[in-house]
Amino acid sequence: MKAAIYARVSTADQDLDRQLHEARDHLDANYPEVETIDDYADIVSGAKENGGDEYQRLWDAIRAEKYDVVVVHEISRLSRLGPTEIHEFIQHCLEHKTGIESLDVGLSIRVDDPDLQQTIYTMIANIMGDLAKIEHQQKLERINSGIRSAQRAGKWTGRAPRGFYVGDDKRLHVDPEEFLDIRHALERIANGESKRQVAADSGIPRSTLTDLYDNQRGLYMDGEADDDRKDAALNELRPLPKFDADDEDNLDKRIRAIVQDELTN
Repeated sequence: MKAAIYARVSTADQDLDRQLHEARDHLDANYPEVETIDDYADIVSGAKENGGDEYQRLWDAIRAEKYDVVVVHEISRLSRLGPTEIHEFIQHCLEHKTGIESLDVGLSIRVDDPDLQQTIYTMIANIMGDLAKIEHQQKLERINSGIRSAQRAGKWTGRAPRGFYVGDDKRLHVDPEEFLDIRHALERIANGESKRQVAADSGIPRSTLTDLYDNQRGLYMDGEADDDRKDAALNELRPLPKFDADDEDNLDKRIRAIVQDELTN
């Protein structure tokens, strides 16, 4: 009889050896006839949270019907691979005549069970899959709730718009030089210059200039924000003169004087 153990941790600091040791103890106590035990262990960081090389190797070995039973230390960790992964893993084992034991929930599915009992175990697998989906949705809701709470408190979540940055206070602030460079580029476009030439001179990609000019021109040229957090950040530059295509040079000088005054006070 051949057995496999699957253990999974998210950081190197977690005790992978303990999981493997406890799984071996379980096999020794419940499957004395086991002759061979193979270990499959993944350390899955945030950047690799969607999978694990050892998990895939185990999946392939089960498909090849290499094992009679697989012991998973914490089957609940498989939900991190996706909301249906627990169900799919159990079904995969059953389809390829591999029993499965899970230490964290006491699940035990043996391939020599009668048909009725096998049906019950399949129902359990379905329920666990549904619970994993619920857990996944709850996790997403907690994340979204935290984002909404931070936004209500005036904090900026996500990437800052061009010409702005997120400070240590987690709030949006104006980057005066970048903001004015964008404004000047948009003024040139408004005065009839080609976006290609302005992009080449300013270093701002043409596609970005097009988006800024078409969708956010009011923010940079008139200081009109569609978000209270952007509006609060723009107070660092106000009063911001209205754009006048006939007075571009004087306008730019006045704006930079405002910025210099803000930075020195």
